[in-house]
Amino acid sequence: MISLQRVEKLHIFTLVSRLCIGSSPTSSKSSLYANGHRPISQFPRFSTFQVDFHEKRHLQVRREAQAALLDYFYETRNLPFLDAENLSRNSPNFLNRLLKAVLIYGDGENDCDFRRLVTRYLRYHPVNEFEAFFESIGLCPSDYASFLPCVSVSLSDDELLLHNYYVLCNYGIEKSRIGKVYMEAKEVFSYNDGVLQSKIKSFENWGLRHSLVVEIISCSPHLLIGGDNQEFHDFLEEIKKLGLNLGWLEKHVRGCDYCDWKCMLEVMCLLGELGLRDEQIGQVIKNHPGLLLECSGRCTLCLFGLLLKFGTTPSGAQAVFHHFPKVSVAGFTRNLLRSYQFLVGINMPFRDIVRMFSLYPLLLGTCQLKKVGSLVHLLNCGVSRICKMVEEDPYVLRKWIRGVRVERLQQPSRAARGRGVKARFLETLGFVEKSCEMERILRLLMGKGEELQERFDCIVNSGLSQENALAMLRSNPRVLNMSKDVIERKIDVIVRELGYPVSVVLTHPILFTYTTKRLKLRLLMHKWLKDEGSVKAESSLRSFLKYPEERFVRCYVNPHPGGTLVWEILKRKMDSSSEMA
Repeated sequence: MISLQRVEKLHIFTLVSRLCIGSSPTSSKSSLYANGHRPISQFPRFSTFQVDFHEKRHLQVRREAQAALLDYFYETRNLPFLDAENLSRNSPNFLNRLLKAVLIYGDGENDCDFRRLVTRYLRYHPVNEFEAFFESIGLCPSDYASFLPCVSVSLSDDELLLHNYYVLCNYGIEKSRIGKVYMEAKEVFSYNDGVLQSKIKSFENWGLRHSLVVEIISCSPHLLIGGDNQEFHDFLEEIKKLGLNLGWLEKHVRGCDYCDWKCMLEVMCLLGELGLRDEQIGQVIKNHPGLLLECSGRCTLCLFGLLLKFGTTPSGAQAVFHHFPKVSVAGFTRNLLRSYQFLVGINMPFRDIVRMFSLYPLLLGTCQLKKVGSLVHLLNCGVSRICKMVEEDPYVLRKWIRGVRVERLQQPSRAARGRGVKARFLETLGFVEKSCEMERILRLLMGKGEELQERFDCIVNSGLSQENALAMLRSNPRVLNMSKDVIERKIDVIVRELGYPVSVVLTHPILFTYTTKRLKLRLLMHKWLKDEGSVKAESSLRSFLKYPEERFVRCYVNPHPGGTLVWEILKRKMDSSSEMA
């Protein structure tokens, strides 16, 4: 019987430890499953039952601990019942730490009644009531760590704190938002009797309703200690002048975490400096409250600075705010920045970008454009064509916003004609129309069809047969991307100057891809090394040409005693001949 109690207690403690650290209530794998049996989690019916059981047990443990904590605060510490209930229910981190301490303190005990365990622990280990209090008003442990008293653990020792806390609660401020008041205006909780009530009453004397005062204090606690009171008063006078009633302010300020009244006042003054009349400003703000209240107007000031940076005139900025779309100000500003990056990405000249921002700011601010690379792939065209399309019709940007399907552009007629000429040229050489081989070569060929035929004839006239030239074209189509003069000059260097047979260009078509200077220098060095017996006669020319100069010198030149001298002489000859040319 004792062993069964220990097993049950171990199971309960495991559940509580998971509850404290916030881990999921999934059971660990047992060694019984090592022999091939399927774990119960693979059977949905039994697995669901197991998870529900753990969750219910977690809730039961938490309720028992909360009940014990409530009894402790109410009966032992003599706190009012509502305060004791609030502290026990709304301080989860404090409760988790308490449960961990109970687990350590009760190690080896057979009692599984957690309410009894917590009660017994609290009887001999008084807790710091300030920790639970600060957490219950919305502060996390890292926030209130510096606020904890050094010599006191009882809330009743700080009468002013509790008194002003009750004043705020009784006025209607949510307990979870009082922590913000404590963080930003700690002096409020040191006021003597009647001081805080008089300060709150002063807001009502300005004509503010009770519910509006609650919201104002919640988002701007510094007003209770005299900070920005003049700016707030000026703000109220300004919105009244614009035709905005206090009911409108209460509706849109509800739930705000922070309000910078001075910044919002600057936004209203800015709209007036742009030429808008008071009635127009009031209508603009009424239609788009975010212009004034989103980040306390900072987003609007950033947007205005961005418009000015791109050359927008005051009248243009006035039109933007007067016809502002139904989007957030921050989102509109982000879209403008992304549109600028898009226009830069398609290589649009800066003067044209300035013109776009001056004429189409609303369009650019409402389009969340795709990235340039994605659009190039989807349209199957280059950035120059995209830039031309935007210049011809800026509203084409609406077709390229994120989430919209983009159709591929048809090939321009000029490119189609050029592709047809190249295809006919390949057909005359014996390639099959629309075959994979022809498509591969067409993608690599550059130039007009007439030029390709001329270059091919040049290779044939150098001494190669038609079949050999065709084989070289199949292996390296880029040979025909060089002009006729370049092909003739390289063949002349290889065959006439260096004495290689013309067949070498068939076995090594890569020779055409290097510059004449590099080709001549490397082949001369290869010929000298071969005469000296440093390299094999059948060694590949490819390795002599493909290596960078540093590696070529290290692998082929330096091993020969006189290689370095010959290499420098050849380089000087090449340099002098290039200067004379």
